[in-house]
Amino acid sequence: MFAVTDPSARSRGISAFVVEKADEGVSFGAPEKKLGIKGSPTREVYFDNVRIPADRMIGAEGEGFRTAMRTLDHTRVTIAAQALGIAQGALDYAIGYVRERKQFGRAVADFQGLQFMIADMAMKLEAARQLTYAAAAKSERAMAGEKIDDLTFFSSACKCLASDVAMSVTTDAVQLLGGYGYVNDYPVERMMRDAKITQIYEGTNEIQRVVIARAMA
Repeated sequence: MFAVTDPSARSRGISAFVVEKADEGVSFGAPEKKLGIKGSPTREVYFDNVRIPADRMIGAEGEGFRTAMRTLDHTRVTIAAQALGIAQGALDYAIGYVRERKQFGRAVADFQGLQFMIADMAMKLEAARQLTYAAAAKSERAMAGEKIDDLTFFSSACKCLASDVAMSVTTDAVQLLGGYGYVNDYPVERMMRDAKITQIYEGTNEIQRVVIARAMA
């Protein structure tokens, strides 16, 4: 967790700590009822006069904000990867469906309008994948100690693009399944709901665009 240790120092007054769930005064709220990623429980954490030893501090006092910002350069790449997986799953399922589904005596995959949708989905997904792979390579090199000047740009860019693509691809997958895409007997509606959070956490995509623009200035 991050806490203010020097209120007068603004962002330089934030420090990072390890807090164990068994620590006295730590408790949790009820599970949130979420739109998606329901396999990952989300709860509020409550602190009631929690006291921890000084050796639980991560790094030096006042370095918490910088630690968090440096961490985001790496964790945003993982959100991009999550978004890619969701989108790929939706595309694969939709392609399998349109190959089997028949209308007017033909597989709907033969209709040009649907072929164009699938082509657009595949192109956007592959573009996001290549950007994410490039960012992941830079992240790995940075973790090994190499100085990577454009890591912040690449991590924010891949997270932003991949999550936007995931939302677009999963929405189109629902459309390709028609009415079946809207019911939970088929997995694409869940994928669409799961994709939404990738546009929000580790910094919303609006924030990513601010970060990207500042990195370019």
